[in-house]
Amino acid sequence: MPVAPVDGKSGVAFLVAAGIVYEIIAAACSSPQTTEINIATRGDTLMKWVNIGLAQAAVFVVIAATIDPKHRNAIIAGGVLAAIVMYLSYVHAKMAGLSSAGLPGTETL
Repeated sequence: MPVAPVDGKSGVAFLVAAGIVYEIIAAACSSPQTTEINIATRGDTLMKWVNIGLAQAAVFVVIAATIDPKHRNAIIAGGVLAAIVMYLSYVHAKMAGLSSAGLPGTETL
C-alpha cells in the first residue's frame, strides 16, 4: 500500500518537501552563523552574497509562479515570506556579530 496516492505528482511533491527541509536547515545552521562569527573580517562579502541569493531566489519564484498559475499566490507568498525571514536572520547575525567584536572569528584577512 503506497504512503501517498500514485498520481505522477507524489514523487515531485515528496522531493520538494524533502529538498526544502534540507535548504532551510542548511541556511539556518550555516550561513547566518558564519555571518555572525566572521562579520568583522568579511561582512561586505557575506552580505553581498545574501543579496545575490535573494535575487536568485526571486528569479526561481517568478519562474515557478509563471509556469504554475493555479498556485501563483501561494508560490509568491512562500517566496516572499522565506526571503523576509532569511534576510532578517542575516541582518540579526550581522548586528550580533558586530556587537560582539571581542570574540574571535574563524577567518583572518
